[in-house]
Amino acid sequence: MSALECVQALAQPVGDTGGKFMLHPETIGSCKDFGYPNGFAYYVVGRGGVLGDVDADIISAAFGPFSPSLVRLMWEAGIGVEGAKAGAQRFAEACASYGRKRLVDVDGLDRFIELGERVVDAVPLSGNSLFVGWKKMPRPTDSAGGAYFLLHLLREWRGSAHIMATAASGLTPVESILTRYLDSGDGEQIATKFGWQSPFPDVKHLVEVRVAAEHLTDLLQEPVYESALTAQERGEFSASIESIVHLLTE
Repeated sequence: MSALECVQALAQPVGDTGGKFMLHPETIGSCKDFGYPNGFAYYVVGRGGVLGDVDADIISAAFGPFSPSLVRLMWEAGIGVEGAKAGAQRFAEACASYGRKRLVDVDGLDRFIELGERVVDAVPLSGNSLFVGWKKMPRPTDSAGGAYFLLHLLREWRGSAHIMATAASGLTPVESILTRYLDSGDGEQIATKFGWQSPFPDVKHLVEVRVAAEHLTDLLQEPVYESALTAQERGEFSASIESIVHLLTE
């Protein structure tokens, strides 16, 4: 498998499953017991807390499509509960727990982790702040928790790359959302959930720009898979993720 083929094969499964734990009831259902006012405040602090006790605009810069006003509202509502570091650690534990419940006793996880660690270690620091923040978090020591945590890391890397590619392509965050969901007609509803307000722009003429941004995202990731894994290992890694994703979507 070529590096580009590997990137393209992994984009959707990693994107679909690497962040499933974040707003899952298992994760946010007890957030008020921890002192958070709501699940989204916990999500923003838990996910963004790896960047430290910083101004909300720094979190927005790493969160991509979310409206800065919504990020600020939720960050400021949640950061005082236990601080950024503790919030991120709690979120990391929720990530590992999600994997343990679904991947325990699965064969081949240690090999998946071995290959995946080589991939994430080869990712450049520049432009990947949220991914790097999560990469610096302590890793789960068990295979099931560690495998899902690694899948989350791969998703954060893809997200960071896509933020850079989208900006380079000239799309605004709200245009990125609207073009992504243009076919389904859900764009305005999802943009609203991400904190943006109507009236929303007509983006039909930007569909090709969106496609170009996705391709540029692939190109940003390609050199890492080229350097970190052999062609045979890329095929092996892709197959292992496919198996893991199947278990996570059952």
